[in-house]
Amino acid sequence: MNKVSVITVNYNQPQVTEELLQSIFSLNRYPETEIIVVDNGSRNNPVPEWLNKFPDVRFIRSESNLGFAGGNNLGIAAASGEYLFLVNNDTEFTPGLIETLVSVLDERPEVGVVSPKIRFFHQPDTLQYAGFTPMNFNTARNKRVGEFEIDKGQYDGVSGVTGFADGAAMMIRKQAIEKAGLMAEHFFLYYEEMDWCERIKRAGYKIWVETKALIYHKESVSVGKKSPLKEFFMNRNRILFIRRNAPTLSKLIFYCHFCGLVTPRNLLGYVKEKRFDLAAQLFKAIWWNVTHSKDSNELGYPISNI
Repeated sequence: MNKVSVITVNYNQPQVTEELLQSIFSLNRYPETEIIVVDNGSRNNPVPEWLNKFPDVRFIRSESNLGFAGGNNLGIAAASGEYLFLVNNDTEFTPGLIETLVSVLDERPEVGVVSPKIRFFHQPDTLQYAGFTPMNFNTARNKRVGEFEIDKGQYDGVSGVTGFADGAAMMIRKQAIEKAGLMAEHFFLYYEEMDWCERIKRAGYKIWVETKALIYHKESVSVGKKSPLKEFFMNRNRILFIRRNAPTLSKLIFYCHFCGLVTPRNLLGYVKEKRFDLAAQLFKAIWWNVTHSKDSNELGYPISNI
C-alpha cells in the first residue's frame, strides 16, 4: 500500500484550516496517510495551539509568506509518501476521496498527477472542475470543464487525460516530482500548477481527472475577486506562463493578442468601474515581464501587502 502525504498551506486562516482537518478526521481515513500543514508566515502563529488540538498532524512554520508554490514545496520536502496530495486549506474531504485517487496512480503508472471532481462548498450541487480543456497558447485561454453546471452526473464515468490538474486538489506521484522538479516559486500565486503540469507532461507523464472522487472547495476565501493582488499576479503570471511554455510562434501571436485586444478591453472595463488601481496593476504586470527574465525571483509586489 503506497503511503499518501496530504499537504495543505495556511495563511491567516486558522479556522478554515481547522475545518479541513476536521473533515479529514471525520472520515475513515486511508490507512497509510500522513498530514502536513505548512503555516506560511501568518501574522499570528497558530502552530502552538494546533499541536495540542491535532497531535497526529505534522506542522511546519515558515516565518515568511512563500506563496502557494513555496509553501507547498516546503511541505513536499518534508513528506515521506509515495503519493503527495496537495489540497487548498479551504477544501473539505468526502468519503473515499484518497482511496479513489490512489487507485488511479496505482493502476496507471503513466499518470503523474490526478485531480478529483470539485464542487463549490457553498453551492454543493454546482461543479467547479471536472477537468481542463487544453491550453490555447496563442491566447493563453482554456477553461474548466463543467464549471458552474449543476452536477447531474453528466461527467461521471468520463475520467481520463485532461489538460491540467486543479491546484485546489491534486495528487502527484513522487517520482514525477523527482523528474520534473518542484513548483516554480517565482509565480507565487496563480498559474504555478499549470506551469508544473506542463513540466510534468514534458517529463513523460499524463495529467488525469478522476470524476469518481469528489472534494468541496470554498472558492474565494483566500483572495478577493477584484483585488489588486489578484489583478497583478493573474496578468503577470499569464504572460510568464506563455514565456516559459509556449512555442516561439505562439508567443508572438500571444503578445499581439494581449497588447492589442486584452489590454485595451481590460482598461475599458476598469474605467467603467472606476477601478484605476486595477489599471495600474495591469501595467505593472506587463512591465515586470518586459524587465525581468522568465526565471527571475523578484516578485514585483510588496510582500507586506499580501
